Amino acid sequence: MKEGQALQGSPYVEQIEKYASSLKQLSHTFLELEKQKEEFTGADIDGMFERVKERVCRKCEKNAWCWGENFVHTYQMGYDVLSAVDHYGNELNVETKRKLMQKCEKAPRFLREMLEGFRDARQNIIWTNRLARSREGCAFQMDLFADIMKQTVRELEKSIFTDERMEKRIAAALRKCGMRVLYTYLFLNGEGKFEIHVTVRSTGKEKGTAKEVVQAVSEASGKRFILAQDGPQVVGFRYMTIVCREGPRYYTLSGSAKIGKGCSKISGDNFTLMEIPGGRKAAALSDGMGSGEEACRESTLVIELLEELLAAGFPEKAAIQMINTTLSAGREEIHYSTVDLSVFDLYSGECEIVKAGASSTFIKKKDCVEHLSSTSLPIGVMNQIEIDSVRRKLEDGDLVIMVTDGILDALPVGEQDILLETIIQGSAIANPKEMAHHILEQVLAWTGREPADDMTVIVVGMWEIYRSDTLQARMNSV
Repeated sequence: MKEGQALQGSPYVEQIEKYASSLKQLSHTFLELEKQKEEFTGADIDGMFERVKERVCRKCEKNAWCWGENFVHTYQMGYDVLSAVDHYGNELNVETKRKLMQKCEKAPRFLREMLEGFRDARQNIIWTNRLARSREGCAFQMDLFADIMKQTVRELEKSIFTDERMEKRIAAALRKCGMRVLYTYLFLNGEGKFEIHVTVRSTGKEKGTAKEVVQAVSEASGKRFILAQDGPQVVGFRYMTIVCREGPRYYTLSGSAKIGKGCSKISGDNFTLMEIPGGRKAAALSDGMGSGEEACRESTLVIELLEELLAAGFPEKAAIQMINTTLSAGREEIHYSTVDLSVFDLYSGECEIVKAGASSTFIKKKDCVEHLSSTSLPIGVMNQIEIDSVRRKLEDGDLVIMVTDGILDALPVGEQDILLETIIQGSAIANPKEMAHHILEQVLAWTGREPADDMTVIVVGMWEIYRSDTLQARMNSV
């Protein structure tokens, strides 16, 4: 195998693709089962008539005549009752009741059984549609997961490559540190980021450190690597794998400020700031429906699920769609929450802003403020929703400001975005935490009263590591 050649045709990749294809087939099978019903079928209506015929008419002396030679008129009378129920509900109009009394000796029982049959048939439609929506949600989840499996395994297969010279240089550098290398795996993802996994052990009298391994890998490869999080810090006398990742070019700092409706300690807004795979950081903000404890529970659930899926490496849009399907399927009542997600790539300096029913996001640059709005629905309303996303290249010192509805709704209608832009543009604050508090204080000062809704502001700033001489000072001040 030539140096730098990618490994292709792995049987493990083929097996995972077979699993994914099976999931897709299950998804299609789910969708081909019973569909949602918009109205009663002929069988449903016949069932209502059979119920009345069995429970009311069977022992009536006019049964043979009503369901024999007068069959058409009896059916028409039943249809009239059903039409009246559909139009008026259980309180039928006087005319329908009068006609029924004239034509049927057992009119009260006939009407009662017809109403109960209608109610039962309608309840069956409700349950059928609920099951159909649940199946559609499951099918969507399986189809989405199958696509993710295929995409992930193909990217992994393409990312693995060999470079015998680099492997020898790494082994030689680590021998000088008193360590022996068992395996070295080289990865290069689609975005051009290197990752090297070194399985190594100490051969001296003392244990080595993971930092020594990273330093040796950096020197041997000519690139700046850092130690992956949650990995071992000490290299012992048994083989262990140290993960070295190419160091990022950018660094983020963040700050937040929030207040509950009526200055309550419980807020329906929740957020998270976290690192996610691929050398990225994410800021996620969710506004639950309403305010108080119930809204807090909903937004907390959304944030916790989002943290779990993003940490596992799921794509942002796929993660939000999966949460949406989970929350919307099989629930008696609609409980919706917004999702506002900003993902910062610490290698490229790009920021992807993803929204589901969320308020505007503002980007403060040196000479202007840009605001990005969305018209998408919150999650939890329906099985599938449109999710808005946009990418922006950030420069050294740019700030991304995320807010919930309570911030914008506190400002005059039609001027919210402009006024908030003015507040942001009019401040020279570079510290994200101070900027978040400044924005909240300015909005509260504008209203001059207690918050009418939960208010939350998140500010994330991005700086180039090598250009920022005051990075440590900023870190200390946050």
